[in-house]
Amino acid sequence: MADTETTEPKYVVDSLISEDIDEYLKQHEHKTMLRFITCGSVDDGKSTLIGRLLYDSKMIFEDQLDALSADSKKVGTQGQEIDFALLVDGLAAEREQGITIDVAYRFFNTEKRKFIVADCPGHEQYTRNMVTGASTADLAVILIDARKGVLVQTRRHSYICHLLGVKNIVLAVNKMDLVDYQQDVFDKIVADYTEFANSIGIESFTAMPISGFKGDNITKHSENTPWYEGPTLVDHLETVEVLSSVDAEKPFRMPVQWVNRPNLDFRGFSGLIATGEVRPGDKVRVLPSGKTSTVSKIVTFDGELEEAGAGQSVTICFDDEIDCSRGSVISVADNPPQTADQFEATLVWMADEAMVPGRAYWLKLGTQMVSATVAEPKYEINVNTMDELAAKTLELNAIGVAEITTDKQVVFEPYVENRALGGFILIDKMTNATVAAGMLNFSLRRSQNVHWQALDIGRKQHAALKNQQPAVLWFTGLSGSGKSTIANLVEKKLHRMNRHTFLLDGDNVRHGLNKDLGFTEADRIENIRRVGEVSKLMADAGLIVITAFISPFQADREMVRSMLPEGEFFEVFIDTPLKVAEARDVKGLYKKARAGELKNFTGIDSPYEAPRSPEIRIDTTKLSPEEAANLIVDTLLGDA
Repeated sequence: MADTETTEPKYVVDSLISEDIDEYLKQHEHKTMLRFITCGSVDDGKSTLIGRLLYDSKMIFEDQLDALSADSKKVGTQGQEIDFALLVDGLAAEREQGITIDVAYRFFNTEKRKFIVADCPGHEQYTRNMVTGASTADLAVILIDARKGVLVQTRRHSYICHLLGVKNIVLAVNKMDLVDYQQDVFDKIVADYTEFANSIGIESFTAMPISGFKGDNITKHSENTPWYEGPTLVDHLETVEVLSSVDAEKPFRMPVQWVNRPNLDFRGFSGLIATGEVRPGDKVRVLPSGKTSTVSKIVTFDGELEEAGAGQSVTICFDDEIDCSRGSVISVADNPPQTADQFEATLVWMADEAMVPGRAYWLKLGTQMVSATVAEPKYEINVNTMDELAAKTLELNAIGVAEITTDKQVVFEPYVENRALGGFILIDKMTNATVAAGMLNFSLRRSQNVHWQALDIGRKQHAALKNQQPAVLWFTGLSGSGKSTIANLVEKKLHRMNRHTFLLDGDNVRHGLNKDLGFTEADRIENIRRVGEVSKLMADAGLIVITAFISPFQADREMVRSMLPEGEFFEVFIDTPLKVAEARDVKGLYKKARAGELKNFTGIDSPYEAPRSPEIRIDTTKLSPEEAANLIVDTLLGDA
């Protein structure tokens, strides 16, 4: 590119000041949008490449260029060369270390198309950030340093892109200027990558030799690579098929984000169309209810539409009133998506804390939010060898396959068919942190074969027969806190009052129902899950259920709470200081734990998460067991 074209780049609209700006904007309004990511190993030149694209497409203000030149001198760029990576690496830590940590999104456009590009971090420890960028991408530019060839992170990022359904792959062999533009270097790297790509299922990719720093084969063919006859990077980005055009050919699907009811005369259902097209008069089905209706009109802020398709946000109105709310999915009537509550899924674990099999997490799939538990992984995937490794859990950045069970039916399609209805995240219930990204592979057959049987006698009839309100008194506290003693007194008092009760004690349950479980974190979670299910069944029978379990984890107690109707779960915190509980040591367990003879003992080498806002708190340093029992019974019957 000539000096006159590169030394004083202007923002793309500067040259239009004397022209009709409205006409210009109208021309660019209907351009297609391509979302793509740049990824690869550390220092492969991802940020530099994006900076070059922004620079060459004249998407930099003059004051930005001046600041960029000054920053380039500060970080040691020689001569008058510009360090394009500084356009993208916005975090101070990134500039200091010369690496990308966060996912940086940038917008630019050419005469043919608009682009959103995500610069993804190369370090393994930031793989979770890379997953975020790839989840919405139509295309991935996998960069390889021509001096280093295919590296571990090249493989990892390629596999994740393939896993997340990125169909268009560009293999950009970067820094060709540092290997004298040798064709044999390029050919060897392409051959090595082809072998790897075939092994993970990548059927095709576009390879090109480039230099992000020098600009070779970015916007125009380079004289330094006369042996390369393929497209430039920008040419390829402008012409490749985008995901939205593919989605438009699929059956109509729209997750409902909210019910639009501005007044009593209007009721519509708003959302982003995931796939397909819809028109007034179309027959549609609402899931999971399965109710059908006809589209009466399609409304947007600018007025009504004759048709709408994938990628458009609209409000759809029906001819009649049927059940539809946030989390529902509107689909074409004769080809709806599936519903299920048990799945096989591929997970990318994104939390510093390892996955805990059996723990309840929030599963968010589009606009649907349900409670879900993850079983012990079937296997973990070694992204370097593609081997399936045995695993008990998943650590940070690990990729594995596991079964997931949700507490209600989920509307879905396999991720390979529909990203919007197949991709989900898992959220920690206590911290609200995203802990994993996942892709639903298929529903388990047993979820289709097991159905709820309608019964004529339900919990209301059972409770009326016993003349009482069902409830679960969930006693929690350290070993030796007095849970079993107080729970026993509570049941005796309720029994004398002709109340129908049942006491589930932690030790007693482990002699039968849960005798196969140990005391690891995963086993403790499963222990509580089973007891929660039994408690729910007993409450359905109209009983007042009393449980006495350490139940050390807040998330597991909340899981049980969520099984029951509002107001029927009473968390009873037997608040006894560790020193007091250990001094009692009726069973000698603390002594064994201190001696190292008893592992995973709560309060010693396993944590206890005290309730944050229990319905009843018993301070055993101030109340006797008898006084505590009276307080619990009075609270229960007073609220019943």
